[in-house]
Amino acid sequence: MNFQLIGVNHNSAPLDVRERLAIPEAQLPDAIRTLVQQPGVDEGMVLSTCNRVEVLTSTRQGSDLREFLCSYFGVSPDALHSHIYEFQQRDAVRHVFRVASSLDSMVVGEPQILGQVKEAYAIARGMGAVHSALEALLSRAFAVAKRIRTETAIGSSSVSISAVAVQLAQKIFGSLSDKTVYVVGAGKMAELAARHLIGNGVGTIFFSNRTHERAVQLAEAFGGQAIPFDQLHDTVNRADIVLTSTGATEPLFRREHGERLLSKRRNRPMFFIDIAVPRNVDPEMNRLDGMFVYDVDDLQAVASSNSAERKKEAERAEQIIELEVERFATRMKSLAVVPTILSLQEQCETIRQAEIDRIRGKLGKLTPEQEAAIEAMTRGIVNKLLHTPITTLKSTAAGPEAATIHDIIRRIFNLNKS
Repeated sequence: MNFQLIGVNHNSAPLDVRERLAIPEAQLPDAIRTLVQQPGVDEGMVLSTCNRVEVLTSTRQGSDLREFLCSYFGVSPDALHSHIYEFQQRDAVRHVFRVASSLDSMVVGEPQILGQVKEAYAIARGMGAVHSALEALLSRAFAVAKRIRTETAIGSSSVSISAVAVQLAQKIFGSLSDKTVYVVGAGKMAELAARHLIGNGVGTIFFSNRTHERAVQLAEAFGGQAIPFDQLHDTVNRADIVLTSTGATEPLFRREHGERLLSKRRNRPMFFIDIAVPRNVDPEMNRLDGMFVYDVDDLQAVASSNSAERKKEAERAEQIIELEVERFATRMKSLAVVPTILSLQEQCETIRQAEIDRIRGKLGKLTPEQEAAIEAMTRGIVNKLLHTPITTLKSTAAGPEAATIHDIIRRIFNLNKS
């Protein structure tokens, strides 16, 4: 296996750095196409969420993924140097397993990341950018995530980023029963946030989205009211809490919007909880008296209070990860000898058939019984001759001498011609 992974996440990079690398879903195909055109890259996929941007590849001899990140996003190497992490081979496998299993999430155990990894995989696979090696890796990662969910209680007390956002609102206001909430955006995170808000007894809830039909769907599902997106700035002053989660590449709310909102609300405070990356709310709004803005990094402090009770389950999950990494590495090494075994079998079968054809002309017409006897005898000879080299290849595939034995067998049987 020759896996490489490079990325930034909520632990390695501040939000302003992650914003510069965030890739909207519509742009993912272009990023993947550019990635697989890099020298040495055989397969590749890109994962972009509010907390991480990661590039995963299978390469022939290694590729400069730092150069890809810098050139694609127009960011200088110095700006990224201290924030990037890189993993190769087994370490890359371990990281992918941990991400899919939500052990590397801001909220350990949250279930959304697995769906996000599956979506990124589906896009890359649909483009033909994921096939053999990454196909095997991602398929196993999904199985490992399922195993961890089944065998540990890591998800039993977990919460999503959306739930943490609602917890923050409760810390600020106490009861939400008399509060008005405005949800801007209608994706999965917004829907989850609405579900948690309703579950915690929020008084009134509005929805607004660029695609109005989607806002109407959420309003009907949660007993709220849909507001056309072009009326957003004229109506948002009704809300005590504004939760934003859109794919906009520029802020929806800036300082000037905040000043007008405070005037309309007669200086009654407003709380913006921005769980989008890039951010939907300009941090400058936080400088206004009466405006309080929280972004995804601010949610980390709230999330950390939930981590203690999951620590023991996370440790159990990490043990499973290590076992699964070892198992995957052994399997990939075993698969590496399959082409040699097939070549060996094909070469011997070609020789066997040629010898049967040659001798058949000397023996004259044979009965079906004689034909069957010659077939069985020659197959038996070939199988016995191949038994030792094939079993040796399989049994040593995961050992330190694997490459040497592999090369010797290819040389002995002249399999290096192709």
